[in-house]
Formats: sequence, C-alpha cells, structure tokens
Amino acid sequence: MPRFSVIVPAYRVQAYLHESLDSVLAQSFEDFEIIAVDDCSPDACGAVIDEFAARDHRVRALHLPENVGLGRARNAGIAQATGDYLIFLDSDDTLAPGALRAIADRIRATGEPDVLVYDYARTFWTGESVRNTFAEHLAETGPATFTLTGRPGLLKVLMVAWNKAYRRAFVEAEGFAFPPGYYEDTPWTYPVLMAARSIAVLDRVCVGYRQRRQGNILATTSRKHFDIFEQYDRVFAFIDARPGLAPWRPVIYRRMLDHFCTLVTARGRLPHDSRAEFFRRARAHCGRYRAPGTPAPRRARLRHGLIRLGARRTYRALWAARSLYGRLRRAGAAVRRVLRAAALQAYYRVQLRLPVQTDRAVFAAYWHRGYACNPAAIEAKARELVPGLRTAWICRPEDAHTVPAATRRITPGTYGYWRALARSGYLVNNVNFDRRLVKRRGQVLLQTHHGTPLKTMGLDLQDRPAAARGMDFGQLLANVDKWDFSLSANRHSTLVWERAYPSASASCTTLEYGYPRNDIYQRATAEDVARLRASLGIPESALALLYAPTHRDYRRDRHPVPDLARVLRVLGPGSVILTRAHYAYGAGPAGEPHPQIIDVSGHPCIEALALASDALITDYSSLMFDYANLDRPVVLHCGDREAYEAARGTYFDLHSCPPGAIAHSEDELVDVFATGHWRGARSARLREAFRARFCPYDDGHAAERVVRRVFLGDTAARPRAIPPAQRRPAPAAGRPAQVPAPADPQAPTDLGLAAARPANRP
Repeated sequence: MPRFSVIVPAYRVQAYLHESLDSVLAQSFEDFEIIAVDDCSPDACGAVIDEFAARDHRVRALHLPENVGLGRARNAGIAQATGDYLIFLDSDDTLAPGALRAIADRIRATGEPDVLVYDYARTFWTGESVRNTFAEHLAETGPATFTLTGRPGLLKVLMVAWNKAYRRAFVEAEGFAFPPGYYEDTPWTYPVLMAARSIAVLDRVCVGYRQRRQGNILATTSRKHFDIFEQYDRVFAFIDARPGLAPWRPVIYRRMLDHFCTLVTARGRLPHDSRAEFFRRARAHCGRYRAPGTPAPRRARLRHGLIRLGARRTYRALWAARSLYGRLRRAGAAVRRVLRAAALQAYYRVQLRLPVQTDRAVFAAYWHRGYACNPAAIEAKARELVPGLRTAWICRPEDAHTVPAATRRITPGTYGYWRALARSGYLVNNVNFDRRLVKRRGQVLLQTHHGTPLKTMGLDLQDRPAAARGMDFGQLLANVDKWDFSLSANRHSTLVWERAYPSASASCTTLEYGYPRNDIYQRATAEDVARLRASLGIPESALALLYAPTHRDYRRDRHPVPDLARVLRVLGPGSVILTRAHYAYGAGPAGEPHPQIIDVSGHPCIEALALASDALITDYSSLMFDYANLDRPVVLHCGDREAYEAARGTYFDLHSCPPGAIAHSEDELVDVFATGHWRGARSARLREAFRARFCPYDDGHAAERVVRRVFLGDTAARPRAIPPAQRRPAPAAGRPAQVPAPADPQAPTDLGLAAARPANRP
C-alpha cells in the first residue's frame, strides 16, 4: 500500500498536464500512486494520461464516461485510492521539488495527523512566484498537532482541497465526499478541518498554484456561481448534525458573508441580470444562518450589513465610490512622487553649488544591499588610517544593521543621499552610482568592481543580448568617465577592465593592488573561524562544504541545483553543506530540506561563509578567485558549460587553468568526492597555479594600499605584495573527509571523468 495517493483530475488542461504529472513523478520520495482522472475531457488530456500510465506503473488512468465536474472527478479518484494519505493536485498546478518528502517527514514527525496543511505559492506566466500571504498561520510552533480550536487562524489560509494531505482512513470514517457544482471545496474543507481530531502544519511551499491568464473556471461569467448557496447549506447542515460544532457556527457565518462579498465585487462573475436575485438569496441565507457572536472586523461591518439587508444598489454605489477613492489616492500618490523627485533634484542642484567636503567619504555596494565587498574593507581601513575622515554608507533600511556603528547610514533617494553625493570628497562603490550623479572638481571616485571577471563584462556584452538585457552602453561609458580609480585584483582583471570599461579621461588610474575584501582571509585566526562556524550551526569538527553557484543570464528562474544529498552520502554523517543562492534570486536553492544542509542565502557576508567552510563547490562564480586565497579545495560543477558560454561568454577556458577538479554532471560531481580527487595532490597543484595567476596581491594588505594611495595621496612606489607561497591564510576547521585517496594523482585537468565513465553520463 503506497504512502500517498495523488489524485489529479483533468479537464481541458492539455497544455499543462505534462508538467503537472512530471512534477509528481520527479519527486525523490517514490512511495506514491497517481490516480489521473480524465473527466471526459474533449482535448488530449485522456491521451496524455494514457501515455504517462504506459511508461510509469505508479500512474493509474481513470477515464470517466461523461463530464461530472471537478468535485465528482475527485470522488472517483478517492474510490480508487489505496494510499495512507490522499493528496489532491489540480492538473494545471505543480508539486514543488521535494514536496512529498517534506510532507512525509512532517506526517511522521507529528504522529500521523488526520490532516496536514502545507503552503503554496501563486506562479505567474512572467515567472514570478508569490507565496501565500497568510503563511504565518503555518508556523511550526506550539503543539505538533492540534484541533481547529487550537489554531482558528487556519481558516484564513485559502480554503481549497489541494493544500492539504488527508489520512484516508479518517476521510472514509467520516464519509467525506465532494459535492457537485462550483465552490465544491467549501463543503469539503470546512467540515474536514472542524471534524479532524489532529491537525498539523508544514511551513513549506509544496504547490505551485498556476495563475492562468484567462483565470480559472470560477472567474467566468455564469449563473453557476449561485451554487455557493447550496454549498453553504451543506456546511451548516454538517454543523447542525454535530452539536459539538455549534461554536463554529458564527465563525462560518462570517466566512460566508466574506465569500458573498468577494463574489459580488469580483468583476464579471455574476451575469448582470442576476445580481438582484443574488442579493435576495444572500439576504435569505443570512436570515437563515445568522448566529450571534464573533463580531465582524470593523472594516467588514458595513459591507456585511448591506449583504444581510440585500441592499444591492447601496452596495454597488458604495463600492463604486470606494473604487473611485482608490484611484484618486493612487493618482495623488503618483503626483506626490513626481513632486518629491523634482524637489530632490532641485535640492541636489543647490548642494552642487556648495563646497566639496574633503573630510567626507560615502560608500556603497551591490546596488545598496548593505555593508559588503571591497568598499566595506576600504571603509574600515580608511576610518583607521585617515585622520578626521567621516564616512557614510548608502544602503536600504532593511540592511542598515550590517553597517558599523561608527559609520553614518544613508537611505537611497533621500535628501541626505543627494547631499552626500553632491558634497562628499570621496565616492566609493563596487557598481555605478546613480546615473544622475554629477562628478565635481575635487571629488574622487573609486570603482572597486566586485570580482575577477570570468564572464564577459561591460562593452564586451554588446554582441550578447541575453546577458546585456537592454543595457545602455552609452550611459555605461558616461558612468565610466566619472571614475578616477579602477581597482584590479590581478593582471588579467586589469586587461579586462581597461578594455571593457574604457575611460575617455586620461586621469583614470588602474590600481592593481589586490582585492581588499580578501584581506580577511589572511588575517582571520583559528578562533575567528571556530566562532563563525558556531554561529552558523556547523557541528564542531564537521566537514563543511560551501555550495555557491552564480546566476544564469539565459534563464528567468534559478538553475536546477544538483542533488547535494548524494554528495553528503559519500562524505558521511559528519559533513554539512552550506547553500548560498545568488542574490539575484533572493532565496535559498530549491530542493528538499535535509538535516545536513544549511541555507545561508540570507547571510550578509560571503567572506564569513568562506572562512567557515572547508571546501567550495561553485560553477562560474568569481567567488572561486577569492576562495583560492584560503588554499582550500575548490570543485567546479559546470554541467551547462556550453549554454553558459553561449549566453554570457567567458574570457578564458576554465579547463586551461582551473582551481581544482571539474565535474560536468551530477554523477561526476559525486565521483569527485567519492574518489577523493577534490582534495588530492592534483587538485592542490591546480589550486597553487590558479592562486599564483589570479591572487598575486591578496596578501592581507590590499585595503591599506588602496587607502594610502586614494585617501592619503601616497604616490610612492607600490609596496611589494607577499608572495602566495609565504602567506598563512586562516586555517580550515573541519575534519578530513573519510574518502579514498585518488587512484591516479596524474589525472588530467577535468580528472578524466567524462572519458572514464561515459555510460554513467545522463
């Protein structure tokens, strides 16, 4: 008997059915059956279902002789189900990767509840995904299981059948079934939640709720919306048949009123000539089921009262007035924004006429994301070395906590922001400042960049539209002409920066001084590393790998993450993987939760994560150049090399000078760790050559060199950097991995995995 029966009714969704069924079959948790119900669909849904059933024994095809609607199609699936738990999935929606594993683990951890409620995200054709706004009601706090009385806020979560798992024995014992008609989820979900003796929650997005352009069937204009009255008749009949549920009557009554209000205000649902009838029936229902208690929220009292009275014309008039008020407010807000922008620019022009303050320096990084990268290291060193210098940092309010207390915080787009840009003597950034910045005589602008370039940059993107994405190259050059200094980490970077960002100003100077952000790798101690690991929850002496991929210009969404659990199985129970998504994605890598995987995507300091780890797994990220300073193993996972190079382009072939082992597939990545090549002698030699080529100046003193040259005007000969062989970077703290030593220490650069195991490549 399978653990789950996933019931997928299908009707006129041939364009989405493949993706929906594939999302279930791709789950790593395999103990399930799919009951795909063809509700006599006139399109190719039946053929698609048969195709899936023929190729995978877990798919069972069920063809109904006539169209019976969503509710009865689900009932047909329930009748065929044999799983411990029932899961419903609409045929245009998808299960998130790892969803069934997470659901199964949570069911086991909470003692087999009657119902498990999990979260969903609305997915749009643009690729945008928006999580349920009431997700706080799914927090896994308090008792593991409860009844609805213990958490009534669950009623605010979307009342649908497909965001829950139901114990089949509970459903059968209670005799639950879906009724015919529209809004069939209403007389299913309310009774199920009220009757359940044990409910648990899973605070994880498990379903992608597709928002189709034409909307769902409930968005169509039809008299079938009158089915809502019969559905609430069924809910109240269920309550009346069980005296113990009487306290829920006023709660459901208020929910019914909310539902009526939503329906009458939704554009295009009720036929125009049926609105008066709908209000009459709504008034009758309110009279029939009205119950004292549970007062309506203040904002809802007026519209609830009008529904109870059946005051259709008054309701419509007030709703029209409210809509007009909303439009006027939005228009007023737009006017205020325009006026404020004009006032800010006028203020900026006034500030430009005042003297430059040579004792002020303003810093920023990553489009105002917080205190980070080269500007942060330079700011800290400038406060230390430059007498009387007053520094400020531009960042978003949510990142203000990352800025040191001694540094003034400035919010972008404020009067203080424009005053700082107009009058500060020093401007430091790792990206460009606002294009409206007027570079003044007496101001010094330092462009630090934010990584050694492997991928093409600047003007070199002109023939790569997928990566350039409408970049204004004329504006780019105008920004470059404001630079006084361009910081470089090595000769390779110098050659790229001067070609990709050519300045028309003869005074722009390249500073090939190394990257200040890497100073910490030479200055941190073993105690610092231990403290960082403890703060991240890394067990003492555990082997910690940092997985940090870069973004893909050729994809809107995130590049698929390899199955890191396979790597962990090779390395053993004393290992953890820190996963960090690129900031362009704003969330941790997609995948299943795992006790040995720690999502550190929200951590503000990548250098701290590098120090805390014992090895790095990346792809084309510039982090590899920085991480090499630690002299710790680096493994590259480049399964999409051809696509990446075609879309973005690279300045050199990584295979000609890699920092360590290279894997071209997930199987090869696992083999790199299984064989020990990741930490073998060959990898160490590759890392040494890589460090010599790209890290000649990262000796722990780069920030000091920059500050002395830019802020103190020291134009004397540049001090010699400490050679890589003489440096003593921060020590790694993790245990040696218990894996075999490499069989062939003279393996080729990519370790010959592609040639050695052609049959294993997918």
